[in-house]
Formats: sequence, structure tokens, C-alpha cells
Amino acid sequence: MRFSSTSVWTIALLAVSSSPTAMTNAWMTTPVTSSSSSHLRTTTNRTPLRLSSSSATTTAAADERVVWGKVKSHDHCREPHDRDILVRAARGETVERTPVWMMRQAGRYMEAFREYSDVLPFRERSETPDYAVELSLQCHRAYGMDGIIMFSDILTPLPTLGIDFDVVKGTGPVITTKVRTEEDVNNMPRHEFDDKVPFIKEILNRLSQEAEDANTSLIGFVGAPFTLAAYTIEGKSSKDCLTTKKLLMADERGDNACISLFLDKLADMIGDYACYQIEHGAQVIQVFESWAHQLSPHWFETYAKPAAQKAIRKIKSQYPDTPVIYFANGGSSYLELQRDMGADMIAVDWAVNLSQARTILGPDVPVSGNLDPTVLFGSKEQIEQAVRDCIDQAGGPGRHLLNLGHGVMQGTPEEAVKWLVDEVKRYKGKA
Repeated sequence: MRFSSTSVWTIALLAVSSSPTAMTNAWMTTPVTSSSSSHLRTTTNRTPLRLSSSSATTTAAADERVVWGKVKSHDHCREPHDRDILVRAARGETVERTPVWMMRQAGRYMEAFREYSDVLPFRERSETPDYAVELSLQCHRAYGMDGIIMFSDILTPLPTLGIDFDVVKGTGPVITTKVRTEEDVNNMPRHEFDDKVPFIKEILNRLSQEAEDANTSLIGFVGAPFTLAAYTIEGKSSKDCLTTKKLLMADERGDNACISLFLDKLADMIGDYACYQIEHGAQVIQVFESWAHQLSPHWFETYAKPAAQKAIRKIKSQYPDTPVIYFANGGSSYLELQRDMGADMIAVDWAVNLSQARTILGPDVPVSGNLDPTVLFGSKEQIEQAVRDCIDQAGGPGRHLLNLGHGVMQGTPEEAVKWLVDEVKRYKGKA
């Protein structure tokens, strides 16, 4: 977090609780000034959270931050090209080495993250700039991925369309707004981000400066139209997405145009939301089609793809130099349909060999991915070998953007993330 050298303020995480145990977790930030260093020292002190950094006159190596009384240590982002290596790779350039970041890299596998997630509801964490900024930064400080991604959710902009949601611990997203008819869609308001999600601007503005100071990139993201439509229509996670598919079939018959109208409205909102993120510092945008596994090739090509393409066109028309990555989770069975998404890069899930994916997509389509997240439960040697195999399958170091084929799983050992990131940055290719 960034504060002026004269500011001192206290935030009680559990102000609503009278529990003595809870109140010991309240934390205070002490006066700080910025430093461009990301060298962090380790301590096992378990005092309440304190975030601090050295004065501007100290050397880079002296900067320190204490997170819930526990400083994470990592030397990274030292080379001049580290600042934008992820951005350049996302544009399809061959770069100095393979860059790396991970979906859900800010997550519950980290003890420091759980100090927040165990006591604060998701929306409070993601919509309070102080919390969201801190949670976005923890993993980068610890492991040195080549990008910081905003801690948020693909559902965050839904209230701009009058759609209410919550994220319930142990249940997941819960959406109470019903969307079943053309009238339901036509009655939705025009999206306004400053009015409905003003915290996004502050979070990104602050993370943009943090990324610059840390010599790395800032990643923004949005949900694809079909995924947001399906979440809304189902009202929660769904194994079969049946209500949504019934609306697809009704639309195809000409009985009810609700889903087409909704996808079109979402495409406009999502395109504008991505542009809003770019205007406030995001240097790369990833579009998440998280429910692609629910789609047959026919439904993808007929409904999900055109809506996602519309959103991507809007982004690229306004910000042609900002790379867009498209990720269809579970969409590797129709990878050939993703060649012309209009994105700069296609992220590939773990259900296909990356060299096969490159063959299917063609040599002119940049790729990211695609390690199986469960590899991170393996040994150090297994993780390092998986990294090397993935880079080799992509064509060698610097030829793709390494990521998992889905997000970091809860329970993943923290040291496994470090092993993965370190090996990606170390590997020079086959001798």
C-alpha cells in the first residue's frame, strides 16, 4: 500500500466483532514513503499487521513490508525488461525469457491471504481499496510473478446493470436478480462505473503505481458475456447450466430473445469495463470465459463467441496497443474456433498438449498456459520438469506466456508456487 510520509491511520478489520481473539487481528499502518525496491526480508514475528517501507533515501535492498507480522522474501524484477516483458509477450513478441503469472495467484493457498479471507466477506475485501490492493500485491512480493493482477471478481461490474450478487463463503456466487424475458433485459439501466463501482478506479490507480515501483506489469480482467449471462440466469454455479441452455434453445426457435439481448448488453458493458480498467492503469486485459466447459462447439460458435468478439472489438478499437488475452476454460475441445477471436493471445486450458494447441491455432496465434494446476501438489523436481516441458512445447524460452491451465487451487503448497516461478525464469531451453 502507498501512504504519504505524514499519514498515520488505523483500520480495525473486525470492528463489528467484540471477540478478544478477533480484535487482536486489528492492524495499523505506519507512516511510509515509496521505494522502487521489491527486496523483502523474512521474519516470523506474529504481531498485528503492519505495512511499512523504507524512506526514499534508503537503498533498494533496505525496503521492507510486514504482512500480518510476516515478511515474505523474494528477489525479482531486477532487469530493465522485466517492467513490460509480460505485456510484450501478450502482444505476441518473442521476449528475453518466458514470462509467468498465474490465474488466482492472489488466493487462499497463501497464509497471508487467509488472514483476510477467514474474517472478511469477499465483497468487503475486493471492494475496499486498502484490502484489495494489499491482497493483489502479496503474491508478487512473495514469488515475483511477471504481473500483478487486480484482486476482484468477474461478477464485480454486474451491479452497473442493476444485477445484485454476493459471494457466500462455502457456497460461491449467489445472484438474486432474475433474468428470463426480453423485458427483464430491456429494463436494465445503462452501466455507469464511477457510480456503481468507484472503488475500481482507486484500486487500479494505486496498483498501477505499485507495479511501476516494482518494475512489473499490471493485469486487468473481465468476464466474457456468456459466462456472466449464465451466472446471472442460473443464480449460482451450476453443473448443467440448464436454465441458460433452455433460453438458448428458445432464442434459436424464435420464442424468446432474452439471451441474445442479454449477451449483447453484456458485451457492451464488458467492453467498456475493460476500457475503464485500461484508463486507470491496466496494461493487459484477460477475458475469462469461465463457463466454456458448459458449451458445445455449436453453442460457442453461435452465441458465446460473437458476444465475446464484440467486447474484444470494443477494447481494441479504443486501445489497440493494449493486449487482450482470451481464455475459454474447458474450451480446448473447440480450440480451432478460437483462432479469430480478435484477441492478441489465446490462453489454453490444461486438457490439451500445448504443442498440439499451437498446431491447431496456427503459428500466428500467440498462446499462454497451460500447466495442470494439480502439478503444484507434486515434488520440486516434478514441478520443474513440467515447467520445462511446457516451455519446450511452446517453442522454447520467450515464445509464450506461461500460466496454469486454470487457477491456483486451494491447498496448493506455497513453496510449490515459488518453485514454479523460479524455474520459469531460470530455464534457458534445451542444451
